[in-house]
Amino acid sequence: MSARILDGKLLAGKLQAEIKEQVEADFSRGFARPLLATILVGDDAASATYVEMKGRACARAGMGSRKIVLPASTSQKELIEVIDGLNEDAQVNGILLQHPIPGHLDERAAFDRIAPGKDVDGVGALNFGLIALGEPAFACCTPAGIMTLLAHYELDLSGLDALVIGRSPILGKPMAMMLLNQNCTVTIAHSRTRSLPDLVSRSDLVVAAVGRPRFVQGSWIKEGAIVIDAGYNAGNVGDCDTGACAERAGWITPVPGGVGPMTIATLLGNTLRAAQNSRK
Repeated sequence: MSARILDGKLLAGKLQAEIKEQVEADFSRGFARPLLATILVGDDAASATYVEMKGRACARAGMGSRKIVLPASTSQKELIEVIDGLNEDAQVNGILLQHPIPGHLDERAAFDRIAPGKDVDGVGALNFGLIALGEPAFACCTPAGIMTLLAHYELDLSGLDALVIGRSPILGKPMAMMLLNQNCTVTIAHSRTRSLPDLVSRSDLVVAAVGRPRFVQGSWIKEGAIVIDAGYNAGNVGDCDTGACAERAGWITPVPGGVGPMTIATLLGNTLRAAQNSRK
């Protein structure tokens, strides 16, 4: 068996074109362009690259972006003051705190300080809770993008045994809740899980979000399974051994070109929605 590709790059391109069309239509009716503010704390090179990517994506979609760069020595109080200022700024529709942030800062407290209506990255506890309950809210962009990709390819998730490898509050946990809301039977695995290959071999859908290059082996995959590689490691390598997994899977996301572009498209869509909500 050779897996069919879940092409996130292609779908994200279509979604971003639709977002740009809506932005331009709203602008022609006199509405301001949506504005996304990003906060970068410290000088982590990868984080800086991600922030630049998001700024360029905003520009392609006809949106505005504002980048706030803070030194690694920034205190919790100073970070909260910046977030509060953006919360109060009527021109700012979405706020994204690039993670991870320096270890001396309380990331959860900072995430939860972002106003829920501007939490377009879906990292706040309130939005997470609403999503878990199946209520409307801004969802974490990566798992939400994955769900959009699965829906686009009309894959029926109801009743599937789904395994999420990873339990981060911005990927693994919300991913599990979204799959549960689609009637999957969900198992969450992590670094202390025993007999992981056996769990993978019994799963109809596997989401790899463990942060280890080529961690999931092809021999573990159940014949015909859906494999979502949400990892991105040095050298454009995901968390799955893609070639070997594709020999057994029915569907698989490539790295790059799978989950990553869907994350950006979801962020833009959330920012547009936040701007539209602010007009009501």
